[in-house]
Amino acid sequence: MTPGPWEQRWHPLRQEWIVLAAHRQDRPWSGEVVEHAEERLPEYLPDCYLCPGNRRVSGAQNPSYTGIFIFDNDHPSLAPHAPAELERPPGIYRNRPARGVCRVVCYSPKHNLSPAQLSPREVENLIAAWREQYRELGARPEIQCVLIFENRGEVVGVSNPHPHGQIYATNFVFKVLETELRSCREHYEATGRRLFEQILETEQEDGRRILFENESAIVFVPYFARYPYETIVAPKAPRPSLLELTDSEAADLAEALRWLLIRYDNLWRMPFPYVMPLHQAPTDGGDYRWYHLHIEFLPPLRKPNLLKYLAGAEIGGGNYMLDAAPEATARELRALPGVHYREVARHG
Repeated sequence: MTPGPWEQRWHPLRQEWIVLAAHRQDRPWSGEVVEHAEERLPEYLPDCYLCPGNRRVSGAQNPSYTGIFIFDNDHPSLAPHAPAELERPPGIYRNRPARGVCRVVCYSPKHNLSPAQLSPREVENLIAAWREQYRELGARPEIQCVLIFENRGEVVGVSNPHPHGQIYATNFVFKVLETELRSCREHYEATGRRLFEQILETEQEDGRRILFENESAIVFVPYFARYPYETIVAPKAPRPSLLELTDSEAADLAEALRWLLIRYDNLWRMPFPYVMPLHQAPTDGGDYRWYHLHIEFLPPLRKPNLLKYLAGAEIGGGNYMLDAAPEATARELRALPGVHYREVARHG
């Protein structure tokens, strides 16, 4: 079945309609474009705040690390010492302290490494580090949510290409996760089944949007994608968080993640930009057996040099307009080679 040119698709996790207008992907464009000259970066930069041994803006000095390096963000969006007493706002307005811990996770000491070039073992080590951070931060009584994420690329506002992600451990649950939790809970209470499990079943039965599967992990372009080349990586078993993964499931998830990262970079033979949030259960002590851990990739480009702009209908109206059919982008991603383009160039 070919998607129609004007179609709405329901996003069951976010409880919103997505407008599919795939015929608009090749429309004429005379606006701003994004240039992507392949920049040859060194393995080490003396003025990079994230490279081993360098001094950061706070004055702290990085150790000469050889694997993963994690530190508290020097410019945190939240702080554990946020003031408890705030000036009361006028009228119906409300406020409250924004407390939390913000950390930076350096994936590798190599400044010029793409996350897609991490070895299988290095990706497994990264997932192990995420698990430990979720465990340690989530055990703090004031922390209700541990959001692990990565912003990659200048087009999403990242100024430092050193491979790294971030962690926000907060005294509140983030809005998107809050919506997902409500959707999953209501579905479970109404049907006795987990919503995400049924999403996986439907995707596997259809098959057109599945990119990769191993024994316990899966990668797919969701039927309800909001961005061209949007994907989801998830364990097949209903694990609420990274902590519930078995060792073999964690290894399978690492393999699936690496599979996708290589294809993303190979898509246009460039460092592929994206926002990558890990959605997992809050750490507020609640029972979330009906929730399902998953990793979302939200790429900002619809073509190598064209941004997916959020404009009037999306920002003002609140409904996403998708310019490329998920079935088509899935075919495109599946067809890509499994060796990173830089490795092919290096070995001739």
